[in-house]
Amino acid sequence: MNYSSLTSHHSSLFATVLVLTAVALPLPANAQLTAPSIFLGYELGDRFTPHHRVVDYVRHVADNAPGVVVEEYGRTYEDRPLLLAFVSSSQNIARLDDIRRSNLALAGLSDSVPGETAIVWLSYNVHGNESVSTEAAMQTLYELSDPGNQRAAEWLENTVVIIDPCINPDGRERYVQWYNRTAGAFVNPDPGDWTHDEPWPGGRTNHYYYDLNRDWAWASQTETRSRLAQYNAWMPHVHVDFHEQGINNPYYFAPAAEPFHEDITPWQRQFQTDIGRNHARYVDEFGWLYFTKQVFDLFYPGYGDTWPTYNGAVGMTYEQAGSGAAGLAVETATGDTLTLADRIAHHHTTGISTVEISAQNAGRLVEEFRNYFARARESTSGGFVIHASGLHDRVAALARLLGTQGIEYSFADRASTISGTAFLSGLTGRREVERGDVVVPLDQPKSTLAKVLLEREAALADSITYDITAWSLPLLYGLDATSTADIARIPLAEAGPDAATSPGVETPYAYVASFASVEDHRFLADLHRQRILVRMAHAPFTIDGTRFDRASLVITRSGNRNLGSRFDAVVRQVAESHDRRLHTARSGFVDDGPDFGSSDVVPLETPRILLVGGESVSSSSFGQAWHYFDDRVHYPVTIVNADAIARTDLDDYNVMVLPSGSYGSTLNDERLDDLRSWVRGGGKLIAIDAAARFLADKDGFGLKRRSDDDDDDADSLDIRPSDRPYAERERRDVSESLPGALFAADVDVTHPLAYGLSVTMPILRRSTSALEPLADGWNVAVLTDGRPISGFAGHDTAERLDGSLALAVEDMGRGTVVYLPDDPLFRSMWHAGILIFGNAVFAAGTD
Repeated sequence: MNYSSLTSHHSSLFATVLVLTAVALPLPANAQLTAPSIFLGYELGDRFTPHHRVVDYVRHVADNAPGVVVEEYGRTYEDRPLLLAFVSSSQNIARLDDIRRSNLALAGLSDSVPGETAIVWLSYNVHGNESVSTEAAMQTLYELSDPGNQRAAEWLENTVVIIDPCINPDGRERYVQWYNRTAGAFVNPDPGDWTHDEPWPGGRTNHYYYDLNRDWAWASQTETRSRLAQYNAWMPHVHVDFHEQGINNPYYFAPAAEPFHEDITPWQRQFQTDIGRNHARYVDEFGWLYFTKQVFDLFYPGYGDTWPTYNGAVGMTYEQAGSGAAGLAVETATGDTLTLADRIAHHHTTGISTVEISAQNAGRLVEEFRNYFARARESTSGGFVIHASGLHDRVAALARLLGTQGIEYSFADRASTISGTAFLSGLTGRREVERGDVVVPLDQPKSTLAKVLLEREAALADSITYDITAWSLPLLYGLDATSTADIARIPLAEAGPDAATSPGVETPYAYVASFASVEDHRFLADLHRQRILVRMAHAPFTIDGTRFDRASLVITRSGNRNLGSRFDAVVRQVAESHDRRLHTARSGFVDDGPDFGSSDVVPLETPRILLVGGESVSSSSFGQAWHYFDDRVHYPVTIVNADAIARTDLDDYNVMVLPSGSYGSTLNDERLDDLRSWVRGGGKLIAIDAAARFLADKDGFGLKRRSDDDDDDADSLDIRPSDRPYAERERRDVSESLPGALFAADVDVTHPLAYGLSVTMPILRRSTSALEPLADGWNVAVLTDGRPISGFAGHDTAERLDGSLALAVEDMGRGTVVYLPDDPLFRSMWHAGILIFGNAVFAAGTD
C-alpha cells in the first residue's frame, strides 16, 4: 500500500489530523519546501533511502521551512552525521535557546524563568535494521513543517518537536546497502527469499555491534554520549523511541507492560494511557491490529523509554512489525503482505498522534514536569557514598559516568563517620568515610535517576521482565558503597582527589607503576605498542620505603637497550599521556620481596591477538571485544572469521579470543586438536560465555558442566491439570530463569586474572548453565551463593548456581586457557568485568 492508496481510505476525522500526501501541497510563491517523494524522486516505501539522502532532505526542510532548524550533534564511528531537527512555530524557533533554558528551569537545572512550552522528542532508528523509522521520520518532519498544515501549526504554537531521524546511521546503512545489493528487479514477498535473510552481523547494532537501545545508562558508545549531551541540554517532557519487531506481530504502543519501576509516577503512567487512547482513535479507523500493556515493561534503565522516564519524561516505545526480515514487502503468517509503505504509515500515524495530544495537554505536561522534579527533591533525603578504598581510577571512571548522566556528585574532603547500609554486606551500622570517596546527594534535580542507577537493588514487582534486573553502579564497578541519611554531615572537597604526577629522575634503574585499573591496562597496552619491555611482579615488594602490590609493572632499563638514551623520555611521555604515576627506583635491590631480576618479576610478552568473528559468533560478544581493543585500550588485533581458523597460521599469534558463539561446525575434533597443540606450545585461549561452555567436557579441556540432579521418578508423578495450568506457563518458567543479576563470589586475588579485584566481589551473571570448579586448574572465582545480592534469579536456577564456577584458568603445557563463563564485557556496563577481560589479555598466563 502506498500513500496514494492510503489517503483514499482516510476517514474524514483522520484526514483532518493526518495529511499523508504523496505530493507537495500548494505553497506560497516564495517557498521551496517539497515533500519527500518529490525531493527524493520516489514514493516513500518504494525503496530504502540511503542515509546521506536522509541528511540532505532534513537539511532541505531546515533551509526552506521557517519553523525548522537542524543541528549536527555528533558523528558516528564511521563518520556519519547525527542530526536533530527542531520543529515549532517560527516565533518559537527565533527564541529556541530561551525555551530550552526556561524548560531546564522547570527541573531546577537553570536559573532562567520557568517556561510554558511542551517539548516532544521523537527518536527513530536506534536499531539500524528497523529501517522504517527513518522513512517515517522524513514524512513526519515534512507534515509538521508544511506551512499548509494548519492543524500542525496550531500544535506548534505551544510545542517544540525534536526529531532525531536516525540514531544509528552506521547500522542502518549496513542493512540498507545489503538490501539494495541483494534485491532484484522485482520485490519478492516470499519469506524464503534471501532479501529476508539478513547476514551476520545484521544491521541492528552500531559499528561495534552494540545495541544502542541498551546503552542509555552506560554511555559506552560515541552515539550515546553525543545524544545524552543534547538530551540533558533539553530534558523533553515526552520521548518516543520508534522500533520494529517480528513480521507477524501487531503494532505495539503505550501503555507499557508491568513491571513498572517503583519510581515511575502516577502521572507518567496516566499520560501513557492517554497517548495510547489517542493512537487508538486513529488506528481503529483503519482497522490496524495493535496491542498494549504486554511484553515491553518499564524497568531496566538503559532503554530509550525507561531512561527518559527516569529523567521526568513520559517515555515510550512504539513497535511496528517488520525489522530486518521484512524488506520492501513480506508475506506474513496470515497470508497478508506487509509493505514498507504500510510500516511507514503506522509509525507516521502514532508520531503525529503523539504530537497532537502532547500539544493539547501542553500546560499539564509542563506543570507535571515541574512537579516531578519538585516532588523528587522533597520526598528524598540522604544519598550514597561510594568508597574509593584506594581504587581512585575506578572511582574516577564512575564519577565520569555520573557526569555524563548529569548527576551531581562531590568528593569527601576528610574522614568522617556516618550511619547507613553497606552495599557489599547488606549490613546496617556505622560506616567510615575517607577522603576521596564519592558523595551523591539525592537532594538534586536528577534525584530519581541517581537513585535508580545507584541503589543496591531495585524493587521488582513482577519477576517476568524483558531484560536484566540488576545494575547498581557501585557493584558494577566493584566498589563498596553506603546508602545513608547522613549525607549532609560529610565534609566535601571542591575538587576530586589530586591527579597523579610522574616525578622525574636523571637515570633510574627502573620505573614502577600500578596495574589495578582499566586505565593501567591502557597504559600497559601503549607501552607494548611502543615496544617497551615490561615486567610484572607476581608478589608484593617494598622499595625505597614504598610497598607495591603484586601485579605492579616494572619497567627496567635492562631489556630496553634498543631505546638507548630515549628510554626515560619515552617511558615518561607514555605515563604522562595516560596520567599514570611512576615510582623511580634507583636500584633493583628491593627492601622486601622479590628483586627485579627474580623469577617472580616476569617479562611480559607483547600480545599478538587473534579475535574470532563471523557467522557462528555472537555479534554483540564479538563487538564488545572489538570495542574493548579499539576504544578502551587502543590496541591492535587481527580479526578472522571462525571458519577461517583452519587456514590461519596460529603461530603468528600468542592470544586468541573466542567470543560467545556456536563453534560446533567450525571447531570440530581436528580443529580442537590443532587448538590444543597451539595452547600447549605457549598460546593463550580466552573463551567467553558460550565459547567456554562449548569447551566444557571436550577432550583435553578440564572444564565440566554441572549436571542437573533430578531425583523425581517420572512414572510416579501425580500432576493434575490444576497444578500446571497452561495460562501460567510463562510464570512457571520463571523458576528456571536468570534475566541478569549480581552474585557474590569468592575471588583468589593472588591470581593474575583477578589482579585489581576484591576478595569478595559481585559477579554479573546471565547464564543459567552452571560449570563445576576445575579439578586441576585455578578456580579464580566461585559463586558463594546461588541467590543474587541484587536482581532476580529463579529458585531452581539459584540452587544450580550455588558454588558454581565464575572465573577459571587452566594451564596446558606452556600455554593457558582462560574460562569466562559470563561475558565480562556485556554492554560495557560491568566495569569490574572490563578489568577482568583486560587481565585475561595482558596478565593471565604470565607466571
